[in-house]
Amino acid sequence: MTQASTAASKSKAETTRLSGSERRTAEICVLEARDLRKSFGFGEQSVSVLNGVDLAITSGELVAIVAPSGAGKSTLLQILAALDTPTSGTVYFDAKALESFREEELAQYRNNAVGFVWQRHHLLADFSAAENVAMPLFIRGQAYGESVTVARQWLEEVGLADRANQRAGELSGGEQQRVAIARALAHGPAVLLADEPTGNLDERNATGVFELMQRLHRVHRLTSILATHNLPLARRADRVLRLEHGVLRPVSETSNDPGNVA
Repeated sequence: MTQASTAASKSKAETTRLSGSERRTAEICVLEARDLRKSFGFGEQSVSVLNGVDLAITSGELVAIVAPSGAGKSTLLQILAALDTPTSGTVYFDAKALESFREEELAQYRNNAVGFVWQRHHLLADFSAAENVAMPLFIRGQAYGESVTVARQWLEEVGLADRANQRAGELSGGEQQRVAIARALAHGPAVLLADEPTGNLDERNATGVFELMQRLHRVHRLTSILATHNLPLARRADRVLRLEHGVLRPVSETSNDPGNVA
């Protein structure tokens, strides 16, 4: 055996011995957070929400973060999306620290690299479903006709092709959230972040929306982070993490956690 092949075999053996979390660290992560901390207020009025969050997301992963309302899920996702800044710690996108980005680079990151699904869909009620989906493309300066064509394709993907011309305010809650998902993906983001995407839906619609996001994740080879309080739905992800006391911890498949996080 040559020296090169011996070295290659040794490297492969070492990689095989790595645990799941160590292997993710060894790989180049699409999105990574190191020791994220976030506090609100000053002095004695200061409240810590994140107390040293470490997170590494590799390409193609679907990761669910579970926690009750007020635990910091939204804050964490907004920091990952560069919609907020941490008190300390660093977010990396493709191994580049967001804190090193100029303002125009951060704007490009928000508008191009990240797709965000909010708990409240934030659709424009008087615009059609297709126009709402096309909004990120309009913002990028894409022509109206081309943008609406892309939007209609995404509405077909989420099962709403026949609702493209309907005003968003006339759609049901489940339909509105599907439009919001299509809008988040229309510009082809590298990372999809979803903050309680099923939080305002009944059980049937919540399950349908989650299954839709699973399918889109798989078909389009997305990299996705979903925050939810619904542990049974979260367990369908590749990996489940719990945000507790401001830090992330893995949730095992055999744990006796309740069905929903209060």
